[in-house]
Amino acid sequence: MNGRTRRELLAGGLTVGLAGLAGCANSGGDGGGAGAGTPRATDTPTATPTAPTYDTSLAHDATAWDGYDPEWTAPTTNPEGEYDIEVLVENLDVPWDLSFVGERLFITERTGRVRVYDSGTVSDIAAPQDAIDAGSVEPGSDDASWFVKGGEGGTIGVAAYPDYPEPPLVYVYYTAQTGDGIENRLAYLDASADDPAAHSKVLLTTPAADIHNGGRIAFGPANYLRVTTGDANDPDSAADPASLAEKFCASRRRVSRHPTTPASTRRRRTRWATGTRRVSTGSRTRRRLSTNTAPGPDEVNRLVPGKDYGWPDARRPESYAGTDYHRPLASGAIAGTVWAPSGATFHDGDGPLAGRYLVGALAGQQLVAFTLTREGETPPLGETGVRYDAGWLDDEYTATSHTLLTDELGRIRHVETGPDGALYAITSNRDGRAGEEFPRERDDVLVRITAA
Repeated sequence: MNGRTRRELLAGGLTVGLAGLAGCANSGGDGGGAGAGTPRATDTPTATPTAPTYDTSLAHDATAWDGYDPEWTAPTTNPEGEYDIEVLVENLDVPWDLSFVGERLFITERTGRVRVYDSGTVSDIAAPQDAIDAGSVEPGSDDASWFVKGGEGGTIGVAAYPDYPEPPLVYVYYTAQTGDGIENRLAYLDASADDPAAHSKVLLTTPAADIHNGGRIAFGPANYLRVTTGDANDPDSAADPASLAEKFCASRRRVSRHPTTPASTRRRRTRWATGTRRVSTGSRTRRRLSTNTAPGPDEVNRLVPGKDYGWPDARRPESYAGTDYHRPLASGAIAGTVWAPSGATFHDGDGPLAGRYLVGALAGQQLVAFTLTREGETPPLGETGVRYDAGWLDDEYTATSHTLLTDELGRIRHVETGPDGALYAITSNRDGRAGEEFPRERDDVLVRITAA
């Protein structure tokens, strides 16, 4: 295989050992701790309940990760065609993220719930502690509110522990109400507990606002948990390494799980990628990719730790000229395109979408398939294809995009590869921003997408 191997293209992100996010600056406080909910002592002596302990040790090398695939090659075919859409769950309440563990699928709803889809049934798991209710419009409503009461916050990112249910932990990124306003939190919940919130712990806090909260999380290369954050409506914070807003960082060794270990001994080295904007994708990818959106033009980026991606100074071709800012692989400036990219995945499944970076497009109400190729591997353009080969772009790969499923599902919030090789997607049609006949009476939905 020519060029870099897939092992060299492992995903970027805010990278941490489990329960060790204090290794990055500004880590959060304790959300009740593992023993939260323990009864207070009374006048009658009683046995003190033992707080749960969890073994979160994992092998931290690339080959131990289930996404390791050094033999990856880019497809050279055109992904345009007919696709079957099977609706699995109707009337979800603004779902935001998906996380598979075997056949079990965890789903977040921005209104404050973590749910699980298993054997054809969806049920509630937990409501994170102090999570805001982001609100939603009714199914079938023609209310174009643009912002529901929670803005772009709420219960958003979710990632189940790779060896779930040993331990039975589910990690959640959500917007919480505090006495001083709102903040974004990363916490774990014990999904097996009668009250999962009673056995939870906050691992990280980041700035929050009505817009630009980030929040995509996933276990990625070398089994580290990766987190993307937003700029919380403060563009200047994106370039500030002292802020966790709009960042990717890497902790290069597994950090201690013991909460009393000094931070100086829990962190070996941290690397930052700065100057990104409104990041809500990236951590689900099996390659070092992410997207930038709003204000446009939208971008697909190849993440390189330590690089500055230019926000808020650079986002158009002329603003990159004469700078060291890292250039995008694809930019909406090329064809005047607006995607409003949301959740994305590098599809490791079956069919004509395999081997492509698939991005849910909110504004376009479509699925955008990006194919990244080397010289001699460019796919045909077809009817919707756009080639991103301008001289000012990142020349590591040539990106080609194709738009699929336009206005068939509405606002596609996230896509994820299932254990059966199919593509799974959730919609975000009840957040007040949908157009063209959405939301429908069945919205929001979880669907399974396969080639017809």
